[in-house]
Amino acid sequence: MKSYKFRPGEAVVIALGSMRAHKFRSFLTILGIVIGVMTVIVVASLLTGARKGVIALIEQYGSNNIYAFHYSTGPSIRSRDRDEIRRKPLRPEDGEAILARADAVEDVANIGYVWRIDRTLAYQGATYKQAYLQGVTPSYARVASLNLREGRFINEIDDQHQRDVIVVGVNVVEALFPHLNRIVGRQIKLSGKMFEVIGVLEQRKSGFFIENEEDNVAFIPYRTARKLSPEDESLMLVIRARSGQLWQALNQTEEILRRQRGIGFGEPNDFDLKTADKFAEQFDNITGTLGLVAIAISGIALLVGGIGVMNIMLVTVTERTREIGVRKAVGARRRDIISQFLCEAMTLTSLGGIVGVALAAGISQAARFFIPELPASIPLWAVGAGVAVATVTGLIFGVWPARKAARMEPTECLRYE
Repeated sequence: MKSYKFRPGEAVVIALGSMRAHKFRSFLTILGIVIGVMTVIVVASLLTGARKGVIALIEQYGSNNIYAFHYSTGPSIRSRDRDEIRRKPLRPEDGEAILARADAVEDVANIGYVWRIDRTLAYQGATYKQAYLQGVTPSYARVASLNLREGRFINEIDDQHQRDVIVVGVNVVEALFPHLNRIVGRQIKLSGKMFEVIGVLEQRKSGFFIENEEDNVAFIPYRTARKLSPEDESLMLVIRARSGQLWQALNQTEEILRRQRGIGFGEPNDFDLKTADKFAEQFDNITGTLGLVAIAISGIALLVGGIGVMNIMLVTVTERTREIGVRKAVGARRRDIISQFLCEAMTLTSLGGIVGVALAAGISQAARFFIPELPASIPLWAVGAGVAVATVTGLIFGVWPARKAARMEPTECLRYE
């Protein structure tokens, strides 16, 4: 009479008892599983945190902004071909046309890049060579949502009269004026000329990783920048769309720029337009590659861990040969034996997955502590996926030992010493 009945809870208890009896062996067995799960979750946590930082930074500059440039813009810039290098820069007249004709556009600002001169800032023997020098129109403060800690921003009179005035970021202040309380009114030397500091930017609340690029910035009037370095013709237009009309503004901007630049029907654009969503999409494309690398590393670790689990389960089958014979003698069927050993293998790897999740949580918390600007957080899907993959690994690599145990003959098992 068959009286044996498989109980999953009993298999779990047996597996945990075996792990307690062979702690070091069990640790080595699940080490690969732990590393594999931990790697995926840590990378997912860091990338999730980095994305949150990027989104927060984009939102501070304005989620309704459109960035127009004659080269490809954004973090996924690749080697430019000859056609792109030969593109003519945008002109201030292009921005004026967009503001006049696009009813979905609220404001337009110019950013003139200054690269061909010595950008070192100097004050009474102190120098700062890392300044990110830009010539901007007064509307840039509104478009980029700038806040000033001290003084004022560039105005129309400064730009029209090409005044030698400058607005600086906090890093510039710390380098040139470390012990001064009031900065406005000081004279900074730039490219052989004296510029009056009229404003100091407030530090952004969140930056990507350690610092915000704006902390190193030095803004001068757009026309002053053109007078200072006539050879620098590169111009970026920052276009703010009206609330809820971003895509209308984007389409209108594209149409106006094509007309301004004489692009014929069917010809590709010789300029680039980016929105906050597109910058985030580019960031996701870059981090997607890192995610694939992490998955590959995790896959290797899980493969090694799975082989270790299969090996230890084969040893377990040998050690419990007589037990298998007794179970079969009291009515256990092949599928009962298979289910028991598969359940034990899955318990082993699931525990490895849980340990991996716990370690990943600890690493993520450490990352948040040491790099507050990187809000690392473990997504729930990563936790679920990590434990599920670990469990499936036990299922896959436990099949062979389980089938071997199920095929044993009861009489031979009972005679086994």
